[in-house]
Amino acid sequence: MPELLNSLYVQTQGSRLSLEGDTVRIVLDGETAARVPLLRLSGIAVFGNVSVTPFLIHRCAQDGRQLAWFSRGGRFRARIQGMTTGNVLLRRAQHQALDDPARTLHIARQIVAAKIQNSRHVLLRSAREAGYEGDETALRAAADRLAAVLERLQGIGDLNALRGAEGEAARAYLGSITQMVRVNRRFFGFHGRSRRPPRDRMNSLLSFLYALLRGECEAALEGVGLDPQMGYLHALRPGRPAMALDLMEEFRPVLADRLALTLVNRRQLDPDDFEKRGGTYLTDAGRKKVLTAYQKRKEIETSHRLLKQKVPWGLVPHVQARLLARYLRGEIGVYPPFVYR
Repeated sequence: MPELLNSLYVQTQGSRLSLEGDTVRIVLDGETAARVPLLRLSGIAVFGNVSVTPFLIHRCAQDGRQLAWFSRGGRFRARIQGMTTGNVLLRRAQHQALDDPARTLHIARQIVAAKIQNSRHVLLRSAREAGYEGDETALRAAADRLAAVLERLQGIGDLNALRGAEGEAARAYLGSITQMVRVNRRFFGFHGRSRRPPRDRMNSLLSFLYALLRGECEAALEGVGLDPQMGYLHALRPGRPAMALDLMEEFRPVLADRLALTLVNRRQLDPDDFEKRGGTYLTDAGRKKVLTAYQKRKEIETSHRLLKQKVPWGLVPHVQARLLARYLRGEIGVYPPFVYR
């Protein structure tokens, strides 16, 4: 199992990252702001006007260390990838599964089932902690609607019908986000998903966390030799990491959504941590708070049902990528998705 290393997030505008021996040197206004040993970094993410020298880029590619660029507002732009590694037979099996409707449907169904179960967990936990009159009833009703969709999944024999069921569950879940916000609801209310640009604070926060999670899933898939572009639930499109988007569906509610709600409900983020710039985006100070909380969350252990042991959140995508690889190779008969408990 891969070691849980730290990620370096650099968002101070005008910063310059360079390679100095086996360390990353961060320079701001001509002065050295920090030095970070490469040995302890699994990845580097830079936001906005932050430059990276060619030598550091080459070193990250050589070591297989993820280096990703985001806009200042947190929208994913690009990442580097070194030479392709991994068993070519595994990628062949991944491609062959896409040509097998039964296997494609199985993987997609397992992912959707886990997403719905994990979404229900978030709804029911929020119902127990409800802060406004009527919220508990509304949240439990939404959880019941998700349970009804979950019961129908096994009888669905068509991928498009499965996607329709997933969409139905997502609408019920996302329609309940506001009821899960216990403080500052006037500022953090949620009125539907909007991304480009995010039109409110909660959409901005969710989009930022989803971008981080997507990067983690891409790295996990590449780490076991799978192709992040070749997915089963999400339609294939040029430049779209469909498999990474598939994988992150399992963790989206219990990792990203739950962290967003925690930051808001514990007042770790306030309305002033966002600004209007065409859309609504986190400020530099707000992003720093979210990145710090995200890194800490990755280090917290969670129970894994199949492994029957505690696993740090930061390693869960890697575990699931390995389990998916085992299914594709025919070593196990069912893909076991991650279900939170």
